[in-house]
Amino acid sequence: MSSSTPGTAAANGTDSSLTTNAVGGAVAGAAAYVLGYLFVYVTQSDQVEEGLSGINFFADLFGGDPISVWRGVGWLFYNAHFVDVSVPSLIGAARSVNFVSQADGGAYLFVVPPVLLVLAGLAAGRVAGASTPVDGARAGALLTAGYLPLAVVGGFLFRVSVGDGATVAPDMITTVLLAGAVYPVAFGAIGGAVSSVLSD
Repeated sequence: MSSSTPGTAAANGTDSSLTTNAVGGAVAGAAAYVLGYLFVYVTQSDQVEEGLSGINFFADLFGGDPISVWRGVGWLFYNAHFVDVSVPSLIGAARSVNFVSQADGGAYLFVVPPVLLVLAGLAAGRVAGASTPVDGARAGALLTAGYLPLAVVGGFLFRVSVGDGATVAPDMITTVLLAGAVYPVAFGAIGGAVSSVLSD
């Protein structure tokens, strides 16, 4: 019969806690991403469809594929993370565009990802049972485990080919570094830290 030492038991407990925190963070991060996209879709899909109607008319006229509304909404969702969308111009060189900052009345979308990530960080901190702001911040930062992969996948899903080799797509560098990493780490950590304060 084998017996475990106190050190081994403590290590196993720590590993189990880290796994639980990581899973909780990943689930909360993925939920924040999906809810953020759905919020933008529900509030902006009509405007996006209207904005794409002219482009899709010419695409259909010349035998091209129309741009789906869900992809256009994706551009706005990434713009809300300050990730620009690369758009080809008539002279061939691509230009970076943030449709949210250029639209009237859409600036509130910039607060959607931070608010959802703070709330998700709060949930992750509660699940982890964080008792100090530092522990809560660590648990909240683990949102990256769920948010980053979806941000990268979305960066490819929201890519649209137009013309010969030209694409309309979120900038992948800022997609990974800003939307996928900085946002969930920063705002998730804030939410996690707050969770420890609220639990006192």
